[in-house]
Amino acid sequence: MSCSLFEFCRLQELKTVRDFLFQNQSKESVEEKNITAENELSWDTSDWESGWDNDENKEEDSASSTKAEEEPSGQSQPWLQDCVVSLSPCADLLVVAREQKAAFLSAKWRTDDSGREEMTLAVTWSGHLSTEEGERVSSVIAIPLASQKRSSTGRPDWTCIVVGFTSGYVRFYTESGVLLLAQLLHVDPVLRLKCRTYEIPRHPGVTEQHEELSILYPAALVTIDGFSLFQSLRACRNQVARAAAAGSDVVPPPPLAYKKWGLQEMDTIVDHSSVGVMTLCVFDQMKNASILGGFHASVKGSPPAMSQFVTVGTGPYAGFYYAVEGNSQPLLSHVALAVASKLTSALFNAASGWLGWNKNKNEEEAAQKQKPKVEPATPLGIRFGLPDSRRHGESICLSPCNTLAGVTDDFGRVTLLDLARGAAIRMWKGYRDAQLGWLQVQEERGDREFSPSASLPRRHALFLIIYAPRRGILEVWAMQRGPRVGAFTVGKHCRLLYAGYHLMGVNSVTSQGWQLHTQQVCLLDPTTGAPRTINIPFHLALSDKKNERARDMHLLKRLSAVLKSRDMDPVSLEREAKSVLLEIKHPAIKKQALESLLSNRNAPVSCLTNVTSALHDALKQQDADEVEASLLQLCSSQLKLLQLYSDIQQLQSAADTEACSGNQDSLEGIEEELSRVGPALQRYAQLSSKPSVSFAQDSPDTPLSAQAFLTQLECAEDGEVKVNRRSDAEWNQLGNFMFWGCLCGKSPTHKVCDTLQLAGISPQQLLSLLMSVWLQREKEVLQKPVETVRNLHTLLIALSNMDGAVEESWDTQSVSPWWQQVRFTCIQSHNAAAALLAALVAHRAAKASITSRADSKLQSEWEAVSLELEQWVVCVRQLEDVLVLQTLLLVPSPQGTAGGAVVQCSIKTLQEGGTGGIADSVSKWVFRQNMAPERLKKILLRKETQDTGDQKEQKEDREEAEKCQEEADRTAELLLAVCQRFPDSLSPDLLFAHCCWEYVVQWNKDPEEGQYLFIAVEHLKLITSPHIQLGISTMMWSTFIVKRFSAAAFLMEKVGKAPKDRLCRRDVGIGDKAMTSFLGCCVQLLQILMEVTGLLVKNQSSLSFIPFYADSAMEEIPTPELSVEEVWSGAEGPASIAELALEQKGVHYPLVQHHWLLATLLHAAMSFSVKVKPLSLFDSKGKNAFFRDLTTIQLMPSGDMDPGLVSLRQEFLLRVLTGWVQATDDASCSSPAPAFTSLPSDGPKADWWPSLCMDLGSLLQVNPDILRRHLVCELYNQGLDLRAEEAILQVEDKEVLGSHLLVLTGQRLSYSLLHNQNQTQAAMELLARLPPTLCTWLKAMDPSELRCPLVSLSKTSRLVSHLIEMLPENHAQYSLALHLLEAVEVLSLSNED
Repeated sequence: MSCSLFEFCRLQELKTVRDFLFQNQSKESVEEKNITAENELSWDTSDWESGWDNDENKEEDSASSTKAEEEPSGQSQPWLQDCVVSLSPCADLLVVAREQKAAFLSAKWRTDDSGREEMTLAVTWSGHLSTEEGERVSSVIAIPLASQKRSSTGRPDWTCIVVGFTSGYVRFYTESGVLLLAQLLHVDPVLRLKCRTYEIPRHPGVTEQHEELSILYPAALVTIDGFSLFQSLRACRNQVARAAAAGSDVVPPPPLAYKKWGLQEMDTIVDHSSVGVMTLCVFDQMKNASILGGFHASVKGSPPAMSQFVTVGTGPYAGFYYAVEGNSQPLLSHVALAVASKLTSALFNAASGWLGWNKNKNEEEAAQKQKPKVEPATPLGIRFGLPDSRRHGESICLSPCNTLAGVTDDFGRVTLLDLARGAAIRMWKGYRDAQLGWLQVQEERGDREFSPSASLPRRHALFLIIYAPRRGILEVWAMQRGPRVGAFTVGKHCRLLYAGYHLMGVNSVTSQGWQLHTQQVCLLDPTTGAPRTINIPFHLALSDKKNERARDMHLLKRLSAVLKSRDMDPVSLEREAKSVLLEIKHPAIKKQALESLLSNRNAPVSCLTNVTSALHDALKQQDADEVEASLLQLCSSQLKLLQLYSDIQQLQSAADTEACSGNQDSLEGIEEELSRVGPALQRYAQLSSKPSVSFAQDSPDTPLSAQAFLTQLECAEDGEVKVNRRSDAEWNQLGNFMFWGCLCGKSPTHKVCDTLQLAGISPQQLLSLLMSVWLQREKEVLQKPVETVRNLHTLLIALSNMDGAVEESWDTQSVSPWWQQVRFTCIQSHNAAAALLAALVAHRAAKASITSRADSKLQSEWEAVSLELEQWVVCVRQLEDVLVLQTLLLVPSPQGTAGGAVVQCSIKTLQEGGTGGIADSVSKWVFRQNMAPERLKKILLRKETQDTGDQKEQKEDREEAEKCQEEADRTAELLLAVCQRFPDSLSPDLLFAHCCWEYVVQWNKDPEEGQYLFIAVEHLKLITSPHIQLGISTMMWSTFIVKRFSAAAFLMEKVGKAPKDRLCRRDVGIGDKAMTSFLGCCVQLLQILMEVTGLLVKNQSSLSFIPFYADSAMEEIPTPELSVEEVWSGAEGPASIAELALEQKGVHYPLVQHHWLLATLLHAAMSFSVKVKPLSLFDSKGKNAFFRDLTTIQLMPSGDMDPGLVSLRQEFLLRVLTGWVQATDDASCSSPAPAFTSLPSDGPKADWWPSLCMDLGSLLQVNPDILRRHLVCELYNQGLDLRAEEAILQVEDKEVLGSHLLVLTGQRLSYSLLHNQNQTQAAMELLARLPPTLCTWLKAMDPSELRCPLVSLSKTSRLVSHLIEMLPENHAQYSLALHLLEAVEVLSLSNED
């Protein structure tokens, strides 16, 4: 494999960048300049081009020329040579600058026309960079900064663009062109910017180099430490981001600390390289000391550490400078000067403001615009150089290992320098205006395995890249004295971009585990807009041209390239692969090449067979000592497997099929079985044949490739073939390849089985493959069940007759391992229909086998009944049950309901689910169907009464039902069928218990869905067994309810009112509306607990809250017995919900009632937004008893309560009644329920709130008559006179009520006579005739307290009549009531007139 150029991204908007940078230059000048550049090269280059015989280069050249013709003519001009270009080593940012302008191109991903994603560099920012008058961009460098996050894997966090100007300024920008930092380091123009980053030392003796940014001026060199620069740039970027977010001004950052060296004793300097810190050996130290200091020079004990700098230019041609570490401190004096200048300016501005000195503001601004002070450089003398008076150095390029450097000059030479010795070791000529780069290639792992020093670290090879633009050629040379290993014909206007550094901010700790994605060398061609990099194989650096290992690796990679090519025809592929395999010498590489060929999907079977056979014959002809046994064994085994693959493939395409008449005896009765389970199979097929999304490559009809066949089969030395089971998909594909043709009747069954038996595959593995394909192709099997069942029977008989299938010593009274394997597969399968059919066939085949064995041993018929057949009977019955259950679970959910994917069940999963596994599956189905509890109850009642019901009525109902009702009836029939097959596991109480638990579990997952908890309570009510009902209620309360209930109580106690939505979500985890529903469900749950406790203890009614203190001694009602079906008695798993419920202890009735009181108070407070601290309505005993275990006996409140607490309770209940009256819609609503029975609705408009308040009043020691009187007054106040008249009947103290209603009547009359805007003349006359006492009393009334002042006079008249009846004649206000009656009657008569 040779060198190659490959494109890694595309440049977008390159013409836009050119037009932006050259918009001030006329087109004529550009064309004239291009013509001059083309005519500069006049010699003949045919001798160079004649030696290049690389076909790839010619193709690339032609492709490049084609692209160049397609591009616009303006873009093909050599404009890029006049620009300053820099590419980030991560290849994600390109900077192109010229004079004062620059454009930044960042990486973006886009999809091309073929749908393939590729990286492009598009313009993200363009503009002017210069701020000083007359300055131009002279050098640019893009430095990626490493991320400091622990999750980083080597990608840069962001990229900083460093720009040097002719004014001496160095400015730092972000990718979006935001200026971060600017500093004047020297007054001369910036010549070159270079960077050195951290490199992981490959050897222990290599000195670890520090990061550094070096800036070259004509007579000075400035170095900035990389660590401090990295921290400063990060701080500046963060400060700019904060200022932009806050909209404030950016605070100028402090200047950078740097070192400045004055490079002396060299005429001109144009380029440099900072090699880094080095330490001389003792001999070199003594040599330098004696040369510099003479004979008597002193030598230090340890060699000093020095920073080496190499410069190129003139006088001398190359100079070597050494700066001893520690001699020069970072220049920080101008930092102090800047601080002092700012302080002086601030004081002066303040003083001028006090004294009125604002006249010389222009002079101050001019002084601020002056350039800052520049520190002098530290002189650094040249140590030695390469003198050549006529040669002028142009550029220097440092190698990645910091030991070599390439230098170009004006004579068209490229010189290779050894930096450690300071000598030129190699020179190339004929490369005028050359551009250099380095490429370091790491030894591949495959190469290292065959090396004698495999345990040592991997080697690195170094290559020098030379681009000669005058000749349009790119060359690759091996170092140090190696040959040219590659040459490419490229354009003449390209730019070779070599960064020479990686990410800044990396050290030995953060770089562990990173994979740095950097490009070392990039060739940018402006004509095509395609940056390309060079790929060089490591073996090209090996010195021995006849190295067999390198040659073999080259052949291996050539074979890999041939196999990847899709354009090669099979004949050429076979010829090329055969020649490569026969030419490779090393056995290990030959084996690797053969394995890569056999694993290639593009190679046909004939090609694989012929190539493997040729290699096998070649190995046979060699001496036995020279041939590796493992390679020969591989060839023979792969040949055998390929032959097996070809034989099976030919049998699949055979037209003749076999008759299976010989097995008709053992198939007797199978049609009856199929007709018996036919309706169930048909319903299952209809529900399971729903359309679904699948991929073509996952289709079972996809043919199995020879490569996949070889990877799954393994041939042992003894000739036995083993099947390796790696994944279920591959296993099913292999079984489909072997047996699906036989199952469809398209392949001869016995021939296929004989072929597989001769191959040496064990019958057990073949049986597993057959069962897998049968179960996988369930849909196709159900389309033709009779035909496929007969073919399956034939295959089972053929496999069972193989040697090693059924043991000869098998006793018919024991279980056969062969049939046990079939049964175990059916038990584990989730494909219920296919498993049932397989079990029916296997049952018949096993029965025939047992019968034949019994006849051969002269046994009677009744002795032939064995344990094997009994297990088959149980298995078939279980599979029939699973089929009916799976059919029910496949019923699709209504649109818009939750529940997730369909549950797949099998015998194994149901048995592992324990005794409640079946009920648990059905309860999950009920949840997905969103079936109402009442509808489920009706369906279960139909199951119990279907034998005695009238079938004619059912038929009439079905005829009248609509389509949706018919679907519901079909669903009900399926559920009934399941319940009939599981009469014990799906008894009503068990099913309601599991449904209750499923809904409460779903509510716990999503507490905002309050309807789930409400439905769970509704299912709980339908449980008839009080023991199960009590246990489920207790488990629900302790597991899911009490924690959230206590949080709600404490939150309301803290805020003193109904909390807002934000507080509810923070403390309780649900919104305010969901919390109201939750508290209503808590009231119902606790009420169920009280009812069932009273029923179990003393058959006590749920309406009489008698505070008796007794534990729940459940003696009167017996505990129900839980049982399962006989065939499912072997279930092993967790206990069912009903079993756990029966294990729960009884609850303490007063404690449950205590919590019910709190839940009711909380629910009322949330429903009517009443301000209350609920826990404060109880004394210390009551507070301590809350949220305790309901099964424990706690110290409860007893006796009379504190009057203060009773007053608070009374005030709360009065507010609840007021809230209920205000929430009532109109006066025509139905009357309130006479007794409190249940909570069918949680809304504030429910009719049971008044009666609930009365019951709460009796439990909270509040006088109920006060509540009734308040309710009557509030109803009259709301204008609901009819309801108020009904409530009056329950009031005991009518006299006090009459006094309250007298004031309310006066307010109504006062509004009609005094405050109504539509007053009539009769009303005015009546007001004049009223007695003075009554008139004064009416004027004192405030009608604004009435919520409904507009009430008909007839209702007010009836109210006054009730007043007369309530007040005794000796009452102080009785006469006032009579006057009111008279006034109302007169007013009503006047209105009638």
